[in-house]
Amino acid sequence: MRAGLPVAAAATAAATVCGLLAATAPATAASTTADGSTPARTVAWSAGHGSATAAGDRWIEQPGNLVLRGTLSHTGEGCYSLWTRFVNDFAPGPLTKQAEVCGPGTVALTARHAYRLITTGRLAVCKGTEDVQDCGPWHTITSWPVNRDRPRPPKGETA
Repeated sequence: MRAGLPVAAAATAAATVCGLLAATAPATAASTTADGSTPARTVAWSAGHGSATAAGDRWIEQPGNLVLRGTLSHTGEGCYSLWTRFVNDFAPGPLTKQAEVCGPGTVALTARHAYRLITTGRLAVCKGTEDVQDCGPWHTITSWPVNRDRPRPPKGETA
């Protein structure tokens, strides 16, 4: 014997879930421009460790890629690297080195990763270039600010 929802109830539930998913999706940028400039809607990111810092912007481009663009800078001796790790539906992916810099200097970086609503990602700056044994804090790169397309009504009034 099979249990199920009536067709109308199933359709309503599906519409509700789709509406909730759409409401929680991050703001997206149409794409990068032909000259590689940043899309209009981006979110800043930054991380650091020791004498190295990394910073830039991130956004979603269609058809579903998270784009990170920024720089990794170092002011001292030795090498530092920027690493990412993504988890898709509770399955951790590999640690991926996105950039490295040895000695004083700055390197540009651009990275893309497939993005879905069930994707979480983090990044960190680490000392050295071979592993993630000595790293600064890991920062999330897949949380999104609430997008308010219209102003809030004054206190005490409703929209």
